[in-house]
Amino acid sequence: MLAVHLENRRVEVRKVRRPQRPKSFVLIRMLAAGICNTDLELQRGYYGFRGTPGHEFVGEVEAADDPNLLGRRVVGEINLACGKCEWCKKGLGRHCPTRTVLGIVRHPGAFQEFLTLPEANIHVVPDSISNEAAVFVEPLAAACEILDQASIPDDAEVAVLGDGKLGLLIAQVLNAYRKKVHLWGRHKNKMRVAEREGVQIAVVKQKLPSNAYDWVIDATGSQDGLRQAIQMTRPRGTVFMKSTVHGAVHVDTVPVIVNELTLVGSRCGRFEPALTLLRSRIVNVTDMISDILPLSEAKRAFASARKPGVLKLLLQGE
Repeated sequence: MLAVHLENRRVEVRKVRRPQRPKSFVLIRMLAAGICNTDLELQRGYYGFRGTPGHEFVGEVEAADDPNLLGRRVVGEINLACGKCEWCKKGLGRHCPTRTVLGIVRHPGAFQEFLTLPEANIHVVPDSISNEAAVFVEPLAAACEILDQASIPDDAEVAVLGDGKLGLLIAQVLNAYRKKVHLWGRHKNKMRVAEREGVQIAVVKQKLPSNAYDWVIDATGSQDGLRQAIQMTRPRGTVFMKSTVHGAVHVDTVPVIVNELTLVGSRCGRFEPALTLLRSRIVNVTDMISDILPLSEAKRAFASARKPGVLKLLLQGE
């Protein structure tokens, strides 16, 4: 079968053996998978990664212990927890110290024709959700996680920094839950995706406002994003950190301490709210797809994904 391989910043498509399915795992034929900013950072050396990336996907179950899963379209949570440690027993499997992570940490990802995941990680995709939309379940769940981490009042003004894929999803999710979202970015053409759903947009030209919001989300994907988010937050406000960036991020902690800000690391989320949003078509994801290429053209897809103005690149199963 074909599989994408990242190593030393290079993207290759190789022929490899189909993975063996362990007990309680499912074997999935990849139908479509999305290239996200984390995958681009892995190419740059994030986590010292080498191997097959990809964690945003939809596929069809080829083999499983549960016969009811056979032939079903599914998406999968990316953290493979041990299920036995203290953190897992507390329901914090995403933070299991021995976990592997699909396409990121010691578990081959979705950019291949077949992949495996535990049955416990699998969610069946409703027929009303297309393959292209289902690819967005994982990042949409990450956007929804913000609402699980904090009780943001209805009609609260919230600033979202970053007009990339995750920023657009976060802005739409918060807007769907009746927050007054101000999306700040540099590309008006990208932000129109959220604007069409009722999000207020603002093009960053030079200086961002200071002490303007109680709730700020950094989804810039840049090393300077956290500093900018801190600058925009009022005293005793909250900053959600959504950017994963290769390399150290240098931040002046003085305004954080003096203004008594709360910094919240925010990562993966529950899939159920994301599936609900997609099923009811409250969030627009299809307009975020810039192109769909076959798995065999992954090298070109990764190059295209880095171009200015490009949003989501999808790889399609062979």
